[in-house]
Amino acid sequence: MINSKNIKFLGYTLVCLIVLSISWPGMATSLFNAGSASLYSDVKARQIGDLVTVIIQEQATASQTANTSSGKGTSVGIGPYGGSLADLIPFLKTTTNKPLVTASTSDDFNASGSTSRGGSISAKLTTQVVEIYNNGTLKIEGTQKITINGEEQEIVVSGIVRTRDISPDNTVLSSLVANAEIQYVGIGVVGDKQKPGLLTRLLNWLF
Repeated sequence: MINSKNIKFLGYTLVCLIVLSISWPGMATSLFNAGSASLYSDVKARQIGDLVTVIIQEQATASQTANTSSGKGTSVGIGPYGGSLADLIPFLKTTTNKPLVTASTSDDFNASGSTSRGGSISAKLTTQVVEIYNNGTLKIEGTQKITINGEEQEIVVSGIVRTRDISPDNTVLSSLVANAEIQYVGIGVVGDKQKPGLLTRLLNWLF
């Protein structure tokens, strides 16, 4: 025979099973998040505030050459014997076939110019993700300041990177940064010496 204690035990067991069956889907979905990265994937920057180290290796050269030349010449002769002008001015008449009066002008212009410029920079700077676009690309920005004996050097980097271009060690080459803006500025005595003086700039402006 089934006594009252067994009936109560079976009732409690049935209630517990029902509660577990209802709450289990919620517990299962909370264990995994479809938007989260895989447990086995590399640790790369994916969210705002994450850090990305940019390896800067840039080298650029440019040159331009231009040459211009032009020339123009004219000549005028009065004669030979006869003609309306010679009839009006008798002493212009001559018995030869050569012009009595000749005149000629010439104008020549030649110019050439060339310019060339080159620069290179090699550095490593850690930036921070400041914005995430709808297509998953990341906008990064970073600044580094170094001061030595009163000389201040500042490197500023900003641009857009794709997550697939970020290496497993969370670095990216500057050549893979879209819309990259890289500034390298020096402030101090050495930087001031690189600038022409006021008088030099005035003379360059005048001449």
